[in-house]
Amino acid sequence: MDCCDPAVATAGLLVGVVVGLTGMGGGALMTPVLIMFFGVPPLAAVSSDVVASLFMKPIGGLVHLRRGTVHMGLVRWLCVGSIPGAFCGVLALRALGSGARLTEVLLVVMGAVLVVASVGMVAKAYLHLLARQRQRRTGRPPGPEQAMTTVPVRPVATALVGAGGGLVVGMTSVGAGSLMIVGLLLLYPSLRAGQLVGTDLVQAVPLVASASLGHLLFGDFALGLTGSVLVGAIPGVWLGARLSSRSRGGLVRRALAVVLLASGLKLLGVPTGPVLTIVGVVLVGGSLVWAWFRTRLGERPRNWQRRLRRPADPGLQEPPVPR
Repeated sequence: MDCCDPAVATAGLLVGVVVGLTGMGGGALMTPVLIMFFGVPPLAAVSSDVVASLFMKPIGGLVHLRRGTVHMGLVRWLCVGSIPGAFCGVLALRALGSGARLTEVLLVVMGAVLVVASVGMVAKAYLHLLARQRQRRTGRPPGPEQAMTTVPVRPVATALVGAGGGLVVGMTSVGAGSLMIVGLLLLYPSLRAGQLVGTDLVQAVPLVASASLGHLLFGDFALGLTGSVLVGAIPGVWLGARLSSRSRGGLVRRALAVVLLASGLKLLGVPTGPVLTIVGVVLVGGSLVWAWFRTRLGERPRNWQRRLRRPADPGLQEPPVPR
C-alpha cells in the first residue's frame, strides 16, 4: 500500500472525528473498517492499527494529566497487568498459527470482542445514570471536578482488569477504552467521570506501547497502512475534540453501539438479513427500554431540560395546537 492512500486517510479522518467526539478507542472502528471495506488481512489491520494508536493515545492523556484528573495509583496497578497482558496477546496470536487458520480465528475473536464492546458501551451509560442518581440523592452538585476523589485501590482486582484488557488489545486492537472503563466502573463506582476517562487514557499509553512492540516483532506491521491511517486520524481527533462541546456525544455513542454490534455480527459470519433484523429490534426495543430506565432513575427528558433552562417569555410562546 502507498505511504498515503487517500481512501484509507479519509476513513482515518472520519474515525478520528468520532474518537474526538466520544472519547472511545479508535480500534473498535478502524480495524473493522480496514478489514471489511479495504480488504486488509486481519493481522495486518490489527498490527497497523495498534501502532497507529501509539501516536494518538498520549494526546488525551497529557490533557488529563495537566487537569489533575488521573488516579496514578490505579494507573500503576492497571499497568502491572496490562503491559505483560498486551505483549502476551500478540504471542497468543502467533501461537494460533498463520494463513487462513489465523484469519478465521482472528475474525471470530474480533467479532466477539466488538459485540461485547457494544454491550459494554450500554453498560457504561447505565452506570453513569446510576452515578447521577447517587449525586442527586447525596445533594452533591454535578459541577466540574476540582479535586481528586480519594479511592482506595484494590491491587489484585485492578491488575486483573488490566491483564484482561491488555490481552484483548494485543490480540484485536479493541478494548482499551471500550472494555476497561466498564471494569473500572464496576470496581470503583465512586470515581468521577473525568477521573475515569483520564485514568484510562494514561494507562492506555504503556499498554499500547507494549502491544505495538509485540506487533512490530511478531505481527504483520505495514508502514504505509499505518501512515495512511495517521494522516487522517490525527487531524480528525483534533477536529472531533473541538466539536465535542457543541454536539450531543451521547447520541453519537448510541449510534456507535449499534454499529459495533452490526460489525461484530458480520465478522462472526451472521448473514446480512438476520443482522438487519437484530439491529432493527435493538434500535426500537433499546430506545424504549432506555427511556424507561431514564424515567425510573429520575432523569427528565432532554427536551424538558431545554424548556426549563429557557427563560419564560409569554410573547414568544406558541399557541396550543388544536386537537
